[in-house]
Amino acid sequence: MAFDIEMIKKVYNQMAERVNKAREVVGRPLTLSEKILYNHLWDGNATTAFTRGKDYVDFAPDRIACQDATAQMALLQFMQAGKSKVAVPTTVHCDHLIQAKEGAKKDLKRANDVSSEVFDFLASVSNKYGIGFWEPGAGIIHQVVLENYAFPGGMMIGTDSHTVNAGGLGMVAIGVGGADAVDVMAGMAWELKFPKLIGVKLTGKLSGWTAPKDVILKVAELLTVKGGTGAIVEYFGPGATSMSCTGKGTICNMGAEIGATTSTFGYDESMERYLRATDREDVADAANKVKDYLTADAEVYANPEHYFDQVIEIDLNTLLPRLNGPFTPDLGTEVGTMTEKAKANDWPLKVEWGLIGSCTNSSYEDLSRAASIAQQALDKGLKTKAEFGINPGSEQVRYTAERDGILQVFEKLDAKIFTNACGPCIGQWARYSDPKNAPKNSIVHSFNRNFAKRADGNPNTHAFVASPELTAAIAIAGRLDFNPLTDKLINEKGEEVMLDEPTGWELPPKGFEVKDNGYVDPVKDGSKVKVSVNSSSERLQLLTPFEPIGNEIKGAKLLIKAFGKCTTDHISMAGPWLRFRGHLDNIANNTLIGAVNAFNKQTNFVKNQLTGDFAGVPDTARAYKAAGIKTIVVGDHNYGEGSSREHAAMQPRHLGVAAVIVKSFARIHETNLKKQGMLGLTFDNEVDYDLILEDDTFNFVDLNEFAPGKQLTLEAVHADGSKDIIMLNHTYNQSQIDWYNEGSALNLIKKENA
Repeated sequence: MAFDIEMIKKVYNQMAERVNKAREVVGRPLTLSEKILYNHLWDGNATTAFTRGKDYVDFAPDRIACQDATAQMALLQFMQAGKSKVAVPTTVHCDHLIQAKEGAKKDLKRANDVSSEVFDFLASVSNKYGIGFWEPGAGIIHQVVLENYAFPGGMMIGTDSHTVNAGGLGMVAIGVGGADAVDVMAGMAWELKFPKLIGVKLTGKLSGWTAPKDVILKVAELLTVKGGTGAIVEYFGPGATSMSCTGKGTICNMGAEIGATTSTFGYDESMERYLRATDREDVADAANKVKDYLTADAEVYANPEHYFDQVIEIDLNTLLPRLNGPFTPDLGTEVGTMTEKAKANDWPLKVEWGLIGSCTNSSYEDLSRAASIAQQALDKGLKTKAEFGINPGSEQVRYTAERDGILQVFEKLDAKIFTNACGPCIGQWARYSDPKNAPKNSIVHSFNRNFAKRADGNPNTHAFVASPELTAAIAIAGRLDFNPLTDKLINEKGEEVMLDEPTGWELPPKGFEVKDNGYVDPVKDGSKVKVSVNSSSERLQLLTPFEPIGNEIKGAKLLIKAFGKCTTDHISMAGPWLRFRGHLDNIANNTLIGAVNAFNKQTNFVKNQLTGDFAGVPDTARAYKAAGIKTIVVGDHNYGEGSSREHAAMQPRHLGVAAVIVKSFARIHETNLKKQGMLGLTFDNEVDYDLILEDDTFNFVDLNEFAPGKQLTLEAVHADGSKDIIMLNHTYNQSQIDWYNEGSALNLIKKENA
């Protein structure tokens, strides 16, 4: 039995009428993405054809999911919204605050001890406001959503960039900041710029060593980390329908790494099989009644170039396994071509760890196929050269995999079975006692992100992304350049052996099984539930509304001019800082400490114009704030790439940053800045980035005329008295300008609910 089945049936019951009307209004056949978007318009039936990449549109998502790190701030904001219960089905998942170190049992106990205050807060808030709560150890949010909540043709948002994983079950699932989630929790419309559409046609069929992971690794290589920005990626073709549902999830999941709004697949038999295997026969039956509406119109896939803004074709018959990295998820290398590339770039060829799991590759199918390779090491007398780490996706997957002997295969190779949680994937891996001074090394993992310091805090760890199968093979070989298609290994007897192709099960032959899935249903009436936050807590802090920045910014100072890649990890580092996600002032002490200062190429070392001294970014920001001086952050291309974490916007806002001016933004981060009542602006002429000097003072000349479609004028006053006039662009509509004028979107919600 599915959760919220009546809500799902309602979505399907209105789908034919709404999609037919949209097709009439648009005047052409529709893609799957368009069908889902038009079926979720806040105003009901379509009356206008929206322009992709231009029109801001109000939507009504079906549900919300929040992970424990982001849920803290989202729920702290929701507590201010004046509502007694969430307006749409919402869940909280405790998966981020569990550090991987010794193995599941000890690590989970430690997390429950260390983070009990946060878990108790989330449990009580969930109980009070009608939110489903998934306990620590229950599983990784996106795998749990796929197993329990995702449904074909639905629309959901989640406070994590990898919410897009649910596209594997035919959803439009979008990662957002907490303030966006609060809008929907409060019963308000959710605004999104109508996305552009990228079609990916998959021909042929995966076989041998090539896995679904290789599809998204290839797409990332083609589109780069910003090539999907502002677009939905829709996969189709015979290669798509031949793939498992969880394989589709893998592909959609890592679409976050190309900046895509989301990715999705049309409903097919693999999705039906997965729904029925996860005890959702009622959803499958309901979906089958409207299945023509749960995929694109036939004309679209027959002539995709007429309906998508961009079309990519990938032949799965010829696609080879690959590794992406290091330090960026879009740098691809096919197996068999690594040796020279690694030597040329000084990448360590020796591999120390192979990590399998995370939200993108932790399904039963993934673990079974990787285990088939691990079993060969046992059968063929191979000594594993690297260490293994396994992160099952959910308690249901873990329990079933243990029942079927899959986990035991890895344990025979001395693998560490970590908690059903994120762990190494998000920097929660206690691999070193002193990660900043740890040695240069290479690891391979089936995760999605591989930025510097991401996994273990070591800036010298070169992380490469691969399929679970290839990760297992490389861990056994211990070499980055091992090609299982051609290379032989020497076993303990001195014999040459080769690894056979991986095998596995799409779904467990004996079905899924679990004793306790870790779910806690909220009480029907939460009015008597008390939520308390200790005023002396280091981890939780009630929020104080932001004051409006106003329409006059004069005499602002440069806080930092960031050079090169500046992700949300650089702006608000995860890892050990996750413990402060519910305490804005404390976590603000990591603000932009990972960003490279363009003037000295150092991190966390910027000039304080008031004293002439150099210090860390947060301390310098606090000095300006204490003096009543607003500050400016300047950045490069794709600023805010990576996570959905709104802390990357809230922290600078808290520290007195008024405007972030960059060459280009990652989508979610730009929205998060707007939500917090800040100015997120781009250079009209990106070479003007070079005009910004270390001792500059800034005046916004015409901020009092802030209006949709109107450029803003910035006066940069240099230390020698000379000036440059810099024109700035923005994408604010009137509603977003209202957020700015009120100080934040939440302030406006509170005002409207008063």
